[in-house]
Amino acid sequence: MTPIERKLRIFVVEDEALVAMLMEDILLDLGHEVSAIASRLHQACEIAQAGAFDLAILDVNLDGKPSYPIAKTLRERGIPFAFATGYGGMGLEQPFTDVPTLAKPYVSEDVQRLIMGLMPSIP
Repeated sequence: MTPIERKLRIFVVEDEALVAMLMEDILLDLGHEVSAIASRLHQACEIAQAGAFDLAILDVNLDGKPSYPIAKTLRERGIPFAFATGYGGMGLEQPFTDVPTLAKPYVSEDVQRLIMGLMPSIP
């Protein structure tokens, strides 16, 4: 694995506790910081509006509700983000078809590649 260029603060949105813990472990192992974890849409929207983080990884489906309102807020704030999904990027709705996706189940190398791909858009 390539070493990180700098430690990033990452917001994780995931409704499955075990998957969220796995993501947190992977991010910490990669040398990053998890700034917040949200499992419900309302909570995630609040953090997306006011939270301090460098990028976000969003589960597409939060307890049966799409995470697009969170994505919209992040896009408006200019914060890079990616979707995590077991359905593949082909199932994303407009205007989010261009957003990078992380296919579930994922491993550390997948997460690192995703982050490295998002880094050029991080100020």
